[in-house]
Order: sequence, then C-alpha cells, then structure tokens
Amino acid sequence: MVSSLKADTAARVRGLSGREAKKRLARYGPNVFALGKKVRPLGIFLAQFQDILIIILLVSTALSVFMGEMTEAIAILLIVILNAVMGFVQEYRTEKTLDALKNMAAPMARVVRDGESVQVPAAEVVPGDLLELEAGDRVAADAALLNGSGVQVDESLLTGESVPVEKRPEKAEKVFMGTMMTKGRAFASVTATGMQTEMGRIAGMISDIKDEQTPLQKRLAELGKFIAIACLVICAVVTVTGILRGEQVINMIIIGISLAVAAVPEGLPAIVTIALALGVGRMLKRNALIRKLTAVETLGCASVICSDKTGTLTENKMTVRRVYTPVHDLMVTGSGFGTAGDFLLEGRKARAQELEDVARTLKIAACCNNAELHFSHGLFHKGKVEVVGDPTEAALLVAAAKAGITRESMGREYETLLELPFDSERKCMSVVVRAHGRRFLFVKGAPDVILNKCRCVHTDKVDEPLTNAMRARIQRANDDMADSALRVLAMAWRELTGQTGNAPETLETGLTFAGLMGMIDPPRKEAFTAVRKCIRAGIRPVMITGDHKKTAAAIARELGILHGSDGVLTGTELDAMSDAELLRAVKHTVVFARVSPGHKLRIVRSFKRGGNVVAMTGDGVNDAPAVKEADIGVSMGKTGTDVTKEASSIILLDDNFASMVAAVEEGRVIYSNIRKFIRYLLSCNIGEILTMFVGMLMGLPIVLQPIQILWVNLVTDGLPAIALGLEPPEDDVMEQKPRGIDESVFSGGLLGMMIFRGCLIGLSTLGAFISVMRLSGDLTAARTAAFLTLVAVQLIHVFECKSERLTLPHIPLFNNVWLVLAALVSGALMLAVVCVPLLRPVFGTVPLNLAASLRVAGYTLIGPVLSSILFGGKNRRHARAHGSVS
Repeated sequence: MVSSLKADTAARVRGLSGREAKKRLARYGPNVFALGKKVRPLGIFLAQFQDILIIILLVSTALSVFMGEMTEAIAILLIVILNAVMGFVQEYRTEKTLDALKNMAAPMARVVRDGESVQVPAAEVVPGDLLELEAGDRVAADAALLNGSGVQVDESLLTGESVPVEKRPEKAEKVFMGTMMTKGRAFASVTATGMQTEMGRIAGMISDIKDEQTPLQKRLAELGKFIAIACLVICAVVTVTGILRGEQVINMIIIGISLAVAAVPEGLPAIVTIALALGVGRMLKRNALIRKLTAVETLGCASVICSDKTGTLTENKMTVRRVYTPVHDLMVTGSGFGTAGDFLLEGRKARAQELEDVARTLKIAACCNNAELHFSHGLFHKGKVEVVGDPTEAALLVAAAKAGITRESMGREYETLLELPFDSERKCMSVVVRAHGRRFLFVKGAPDVILNKCRCVHTDKVDEPLTNAMRARIQRANDDMADSALRVLAMAWRELTGQTGNAPETLETGLTFAGLMGMIDPPRKEAFTAVRKCIRAGIRPVMITGDHKKTAAAIARELGILHGSDGVLTGTELDAMSDAELLRAVKHTVVFARVSPGHKLRIVRSFKRGGNVVAMTGDGVNDAPAVKEADIGVSMGKTGTDVTKEASSIILLDDNFASMVAAVEEGRVIYSNIRKFIRYLLSCNIGEILTMFVGMLMGLPIVLQPIQILWVNLVTDGLPAIALGLEPPEDDVMEQKPRGIDESVFSGGLLGMMIFRGCLIGLSTLGAFISVMRLSGDLTAARTAAFLTLVAVQLIHVFECKSERLTLPHIPLFNNVWLVLAALVSGALMLAVVCVPLLRPVFGTVPLNLAASLRVAGYTLIGPVLSSILFGGKNRRHARAHGSVS
C-alpha cells in the first residue's frame, strides 16, 4: 500500500521512526482510557464488611464472647466470614472475566515506522503515526485521512447509526478510534490518542457520574436499622422490666443482651448473598454476566428499559425486504445474513430467478458489489454465512443468493472488467462486465440519481421509453419503501458498444432502469416476545438511537413499542427543550431518534427524576455515560466497548434485548425470594423473642436454654432459608407492576404478616411449654416440648412463606425439591436432639410420652389453621385474577 500513496503524501511515507515513536509514547502516554483505579482484591474483600447487618453481627459476636457464649460467637463469626468470602469470590471472578474480555478484544494496529509497514498493539499508537487501514480494520486512534478510495466507516459505536458513513480523503475527513472500516483502503495520520480521542472524551463524562445505592442496598440498610433499633428496644425493655421486678441489675443486663443477640437474624446477610450468587449463575445461563451482585435484584425494580436499537432490538444485519421492478413487486422473507428465505408475489412463493426482470436486478446487485459471503459446509457449521465488507452490499448478495444467484454461479458468465467506485458526488457505483461475449454496464445507487441517468425501462422483455407516468410510478414505489423505513437502492444497466471510454460521465448515461431494492436492519425475532412481556409487566420499553426518525419509528411500531398516542422525539427537538419540558415529554415518548451521547444522558436523568428505576442498554462509547447514570447499566458482550463494559453493572453476552428482559424476570424472582426468607427469618426470630420475653413476664422458668435457642437457629435459619432462595418463579411474576423506588422491603402487608405469624409461633411454643409443664410437672420435658414445637412450627411456616398471596392448602408444596430436602434434614436434626441418647444431656431434652407428643402436634397446627381461616380470601381473589388456584 505504501507505494500507492500520492505525491503530496510522499514525505509521510516513512512514518515515524521507532525512536520518535518511543519519545511520543512517553510524552502522550499509552493509547488507552483512564477508567478509574484498578480494584485490588483486598479492597473487594474489605468492602464486604461495610453492610450495617454485618456490623450488627460483629457487635453480636463481641457481646457473645463477653457473656461466655463462645459457641454462639464462633457460629456468627463463621457466617459473617462465609458471607464475605462468597461476595468476594463473585466480584473478583467478575473482574477477572472482564479482564479476559478486554484481552480478547485488545486490538492491533498497522502503522508505518521507518518506512516499513509493521503491526503494533493499539496501546502503542502515538500522535503523528501513519495508520494503514483497509476493510475489516478497527481504527486504533482518531486520525485524519491522507489518501484512499471508496472509504466507508461503521461509526455505530459513536453515533448509533447502523449505516456506514462515507469518508473523503481529499477533505482530510477524520476517522475515529473504535470505529470499523467497512470498505476501501486508506492511510491516515493520527491526531489524538487515549483520553484525547472522541471516545476518550465521552469516557471522561463517566467520571462525573456518582455511584448511587441500589434499591436492594437501600432496603437492606433500612432493615438493618430496623433490627438495630429493635435489638436496643428489646434489651432496654427486658432489662428495665426485670429491674422493676426486683431482679439483679447485672443479671438483667446480661439477659437483655442475650435476647437482643438472639433477635439478630445472623443468617440473613449470608442467605441474601447466596440467593444473589445463585441468581448470577442462572442469569449467566441466560446470557447475562453480572458485574455487581446487587444489580441482580435491582433489575426486578426496573420500570423503564431504555434500549439501543442497532444490534439489541435489531439484528445489526441489513436485510432486503422488497424487490420492485416495473413488472413485479416482490416481498422477501428471512432475516440477517442467512440465505433461507423466499420471494413472495402477491403473498405466494415465486421463483425469482425465472422472472427475467427480477433476476436481472439481482444480478446487477450481485455484480456491482465488493462484499463477500463465505458459506460454511462443515458438519457443525453448515448453513452459516460469514460476511466480509459493507453490510448493505452484503444484504444485496444475500438477497440474490436466496434466488440462487451467487458469485460462484455467475462467475463463469460474468467477468468484471472495470469498476467505478461509489463516491458522494455521483452517489452511485458502476462496473463493466463481459457476459456472453457482450459488454454491459451495471449501476447501483441512490434512486433519484439513477432515475435521472435513465432514458428507458425494461418491461416484458423489451425496452420502453421512461415516460413521466412510469417515472412517477417508480417514484411512488420508492417513497412507499422510504415511508416503511427501508433504505432503497436503484439498479440500472446498459449494453456497451464500440469505444466508450472509462469516464463516469460518459459511461453512466442513457441507462435502462431495472428495479429497486429496499432493505432494513430487521428486529430480532425474540425481541417481539420480550417487548410484549415488558408491557405486561408494567415496564416501559423505550428505544434510543442515532438512526433516522422514520427508521426508528418503523422498527418501534413493528416491535410493539410505539403505539398511536406515543411520541417520537429527535435530538434537535430535545435541544430546544428545557429540563422541565423534557420531564413532561418523557411521560409519553417511547422513541428518541438522532440523539447524541449528551442527549442519552439527559433522557436517562429525566426518567429517573420522574421516579422511575431505569435500565439502559448500550454498546458504543456514545452509550457509556447514560449506561453509568442509569440505575441498571447494561452493556453488550459482543460489540460493546471496554468503556461501556466498565460503566455497566450487567453485560449481555449475546447482545440481545430478550436476554435483558429475561434478566429482569430473574431479578424479580430473586427479590421475591429475598422477601420470602426475610419473612421467614424475622417471623421465626419474633417467635423466639416472644417465647422468652412473654415467658419472663409471666414469671415462668426460662422456657428454652441458650444451647436450644442456638440449635433452633442453626436448624431453621440455615438450610430451609437458603432453599427458599431457590424457589421457582410464581406464575404471575411478569404480570405485576414494578416495585416503587422507595418501596419498603416490608411493603404489601409483609410486616403485619410477619408480626402476626411470629406471635402465633411464640404463643404456640409457650402453650406447649405450659401445657406439658402442667401435665408432667417436669421442666425438662416442658422445655423439650417447647423446643420441638418451635422447630416444627417454623418448618411448617417455611412452606407458608412460598407465597404471599396463598395459604398452605393452596400452595404447591413439592415444586422446590431443595426446600423439601432442607425441611426433612432440619426435621431429622430436630428429632436427633430428642431421640439420640448421647445428645440428650448436651441439649437438655428427654423423650416425650404420647400425651405430651399430642400436645406438641396440636400447638404446632394452630398457626397454619388460623392463617388459612383468616387469609383464605386471598386465595379466592388470586384464583379470580388468574383463572385458577395454583
């Protein structure tokens, strides 16, 4: 390529010297982004101890040591450490995964150094370097074109537009870091690297955005404060009550502290972490990589999903939808670069290759083309197509291939003799081909330009003059395609005779019009279902794109995002609005077109000011500030830049909007499960506290010994609570409205439900204790009965916690095998304390006779029976809402 440079750039042919390049690298720094300090493993680990619940547990550990309860202290400390280790492993593993993704994507650049073309890491490119670019290369830095031909660049990472942009070297137009050369060859002089590039400037906007607490972090902080206050109140009330009764002050302080420590649900932080980690695993199977554990739950709060169009809602693969000739008007099925598809004429399949006018149009499109299709024929990859070159030209090749017209099949008959590349002034491309011993000119380009070059039209195997009526008819077909957001190209031809020369102005005249081909980047098939699921779930899907307003509106309407009364705003209209006007506008706007990075940031902030929890998907650097600002930032794993991945909480490995919606569903399930085990743990702890506290107020002996309370916590707070985190989704999880951003973790009557059920647990346990005490007069037997009742009631209650709307008789009990197994194991451990002779002295238990056992059974059933009677109406309302009781 060096030898092809023009004379005016000959002085630059040698490029920089190796020594000068090193000097500039030292002066300007590496060609990378400063995306913040690298998080060290120790920092990740220590961050796990900043939660208020963890601090409460650490205080509880210290108090347990003070009171000599070493077993309790060790158990709590182990839980705290387990929680920290699990959180650390997940976050550290995610950081490593991101590093691997970056290394895989680390680009190389071809530059001219000391007159030689060499390949260097993109990080070593410096200002003044001479970049060597050709189709398929990713541009390593901002650079001004010096020389080249037919240069087109995919700038979708910066602009969001899916159509490549033509660049003119004669005007020294710039190419930007991270963009992709789709066509042509060129040399360019590097003007900026690293944070000084256009991508770097946008990346710098991210540092101005502050991290905010997620809804889960806010709710757990609220819960931690609630527990901390409750512990202090319990400690104070018990201590003061005992002192007023004449008990020794020091003894009552110790008893009060013991109850306060017992009130702390020590398993809650670990179980929350486990539930989130398990959710991370499930999301990974659904192509969503979670960078931050708390983002899992935050997804379930999303009320607005702002999605980029290209590649997320659409396939990012231009597809021909319509082929029009003056004789036939055909629709084309299939999508993407796959060659499966049909030509439909008035709704019926047609053999396009047998329709002369259609076949000629397709042959012109295939010949006047620089893209390439590589077909896979292997056992495991048969039918796959790899595209090289401009996606628009590739779409034309794919359409021709659907009719059986390929380069291979045409190669024997059509030989290319000359090419006149596309340029912005002519707005067309031409090739001279030899076919059947004759020479033809094939032309493709903008419809208005091609029509002006035509004097004939081909109909019914004959050429006819292009009349004004026919011209108007073709123009109507073009306008119809454009109104449907199709990008339209026109095809024309002429036979060459004698000496015609090679000048475009000589060749591209007196043409015969062949046809129009309309194409679009089609929606992903799975996006249709995902959008419907969003709307049913009360989530507003919003399209934000750099594409044209008509194109964006057509895709949004086809997907079901845009409806009659919904609005479409452009970046220009947005600029004319104040923040207050935009806040009003976003309430009814679902499509934003022709927007810049700054616009995206304003849009996300407006939705947030409106009280929404906003998820923002993006792939390009232009999306990164908005992705960072959103409550849930989502980047693309395949096409996303490192800047966007760094700014995001979640990475979609398949760049698919449907995976985003699946992640939202998973987030809702996880939050629902978190509420279930919060309800379970706190109900049980309330029951334990009431058992001890009310018993003390009644002047009863200590109802349960400390080791029995510890065993209850280990048996019931462990496996069953973890198993609740594995609950499958309820049938209507994606038919409920999103939770409000300020909604309490106890909303929906959960606090009242916990208190009511906790009271029943405590009173049932006390009832069993008093009943057996009166029956036998044996304190050990009474404590054994209380212990068995407390554990049994809690193990039944764990199944009640499977649903907030249904009572036990209507809940599917066996759809979570892990919960069944956990309950069986916990039940076995409960019975072991009573039935194994070696354990009885340790735990202070004795076997119960039949009469005492019947009392235990009776008091155990009081809670479920009362709950079913009092809350049975919920079952009927749920059945009416869903057609049946699940």
